[in-house]
Amino acid sequence: MPQRPRDATIRHGLARVLSKRGICSRSEAARWIVAGRVSVAGRIVRDPEFPTSARADVGLDGRPLPQVAPVCLMLNKPRGLVTSASDERGRDTVYRCFDGAGLPWISPVGRLDQASEGLLLFSNDPQWAARVTDPGSGPDKTYHVQVDTIPDAGLLAALVAGLDDDGELLHAKSVRLLRAGTRNAWLEIVLDEGRNRQIRRLLAAFDVGVLRLLRVAIGGLALGTLPKGHWRLLADPEIASLARPSRR
Repeated sequence: MPQRPRDATIRHGLARVLSKRGICSRSEAARWIVAGRVSVAGRIVRDPEFPTSARADVGLDGRPLPQVAPVCLMLNKPRGLVTSASDERGRDTVYRCFDGAGLPWISPVGRLDQASEGLLLFSNDPQWAARVTDPGSGPDKTYHVQVDTIPDAGLLAALVAGLDDDGELLHAKSVRLLRAGTRNAWLEIVLDEGRNRQIRRLLAAFDVGVLRLLRVAIGGLALGTLPKGHWRLLADPEIASLARPSRR
């Protein structure tokens, strides 16, 4: 086994270095490394945590790593799909929407639960994804939510004020009523942070049920008229805008 180098520039394990180069996920990189498919400076390394410089000479299957262009795209996620590459229960995943597209490895940037729909980002650029999902500086997310009640002004204010849920503060940045029928209504809810099932948990705390949950915008990027189940590449200005720190 090769000795671990002492270069002061080394910061990350080998699996993470492969992932940061946009080749594959970190878990997939770890499997490749353990299988003996990855080399550093011409020598096989089987330790996924082997400390490696981002500029190291890394090879795969005896050849230099391929150059992969950054890819950033948006998908209109249909309801019922799981946001993961595979599912142990055999459920359809969001990757079904990319069948036959010939895309390189891409990973979700953030998540939408199985019952939710709308705007979902993907990329093979982990640095860009980290800026977009940063809880302190990432862009706001805007949702249209159909609820099973007619909310009054007091409820809207309470959703913004928030509450403690098992030690976790849940609240919305803003809430407004879009339209109301006789039994249900549509709300626009803006979040400036991303917590697991945050909107559903927040509404449930006030005995409000969610009938539909649709993410319609991330920062200035709107879902627009993109058909359900379809995707498109982001333009350079859109990519730059989403990674720009937002003002809270």
